[in-house]
Amino acid sequence: MTRKTHLDTLAMSLLLGCCLFWGLQQVLIKATISEIPPMFQASLRLVGATALLWLWCLWRKIPLFNRDGSLKAGLLAGALFGAEFACIYVGLQYTSASRLTVFLYTSPFWVAALVPLWVKSERLRGLQWLGLLCAFAAVVFALREGFTGDHASTARGDLLALAAGMLWGLTTVVIRATQLVKISAEKLLFYQLAVSAAVFPLLSLYLGEQWSWQFSPFAITSLLLQTVIGAFASYLAWMWMLGRYPATKISVFVFFTPLFALLFGALWLKESVTTGLLVALATVAAGIVLVNRKPAGA
Repeated sequence: MTRKTHLDTLAMSLLLGCCLFWGLQQVLIKATISEIPPMFQASLRLVGATALLWLWCLWRKIPLFNRDGSLKAGLLAGALFGAEFACIYVGLQYTSASRLTVFLYTSPFWVAALVPLWVKSERLRGLQWLGLLCAFAAVVFALREGFTGDHASTARGDLLALAAGMLWGLTTVVIRATQLVKISAEKLLFYQLAVSAAVFPLLSLYLGEQWSWQFSPFAITSLLLQTVIGAFASYLAWMWMLGRYPATKISVFVFFTPLFALLFGALWLKESVTTGLLVALATVAAGIVLVNRKPAGA
């Protein structure tokens, strides 16, 4: 498998598509919580996506259970993936969604700081670190209302959100620094979905969530979109890109996700789109350009 040192048009298109849907998915989850509790909702999505991925691999004749030395790293990646989402859903009980989102999207900093310890070719230069800081500052600016008034959060929620961002970053580090980078994107995703699908129903029951199987047409549509496009197609595309492009450069694109979530919230929930939000979007774009700028002579 040939690895690339910079993002091409295909990678940028896939990344924008993933971030666009992940932003919509946050609105879908929020709109569905009144009918399906969050952890139960996540359980249904993960179990469904695992089944879809297994059928996909059967159809494409992609081996999932062959011995290739990736089991320990795969289970570790799956545990980190599941722990990340557990922190997100539990953290939402103690902090506002905007504040949690800010801390969650510290993930690219963990990737930028830790991946180069194992993959020297992914070390960021000064200008690229500036781009990373610009992108994150834009997200904080866009979500600044979440830090004031009635939306102020508790320390417990903040710490869980920060832990989720760290776990997301560590998952990427494990993938890039182990044998996982050499296996198929399908098997890489299977490790993460299968481990999470086994654990999340237990977490839902532990948290005392009520399981109801009477879903409205909207809830069914939301679950289908979250499962087929979110947990299956978009995550598979993300894993495929992690195996072919620099993790430090693709990770910075996730800063688009919370801003897309705000835009979809404005369109769906009729929230106002401020000048500050538009400035933040432009700043994120500028930060991404800096991070992915080719060095002179490259």
